Amino acid sequence: QVQAVESGGGLVQPGGSLRLSCAASGNIFSIVHMAWFRQAPGKDRELVARVLWSVGSTGSTDYADSVKGRFTISRGDAENTVSLQTSSQKPEDATIYYCNSRGYVTRCETINSWGQGAQVTVSS
Repeated sequence: QVQAVESGGGLVQPGGSLRLSCAASGNIFSIVHMAWFRQAPGKDRELVARVLWSVGSTGSTDYADSVKGRFTISRGDAENTVSLQTSSQKPEDATIYYCNSRGYVTRCETINSWGQGAQVTVSS
C-alpha cells in the first residue's frame, strides 16, 4: 500500500503564486514518477506536470502546454516528495489538483496512487 498526501493549495489572486507539495509513503520499492493532475468539474483529469525519477538526481520533467513557463515541478529534499510551484496564476487554473505517484512495491509489482486532492482557488 502506498499513500500520496498533498499539502498546500488554497486561495491565490490572479497573477499570484502558490506551492503544492506531495509525499508518497508506504511500501515503496522504487518510484517511477510523481506528477500533478487537475480536474475541473465535468472535465477529464489532465496532466499538469510530471517528474521522472530515474533521470539523474533531479529527474526529467514535462508539462502541459497550458502551464509551461508558469509552473515548476521538482523533487523535494525529503525522500519520495515532490512540489509544484505555480506563478502567474490564471482563473482557469482554479480547480482541484491531485498528486499521483507511480512506482513499484516489489521488483515486478507496480502501484499507482492518488492523493485526495487539493483545492486551488484563483480570485481577487
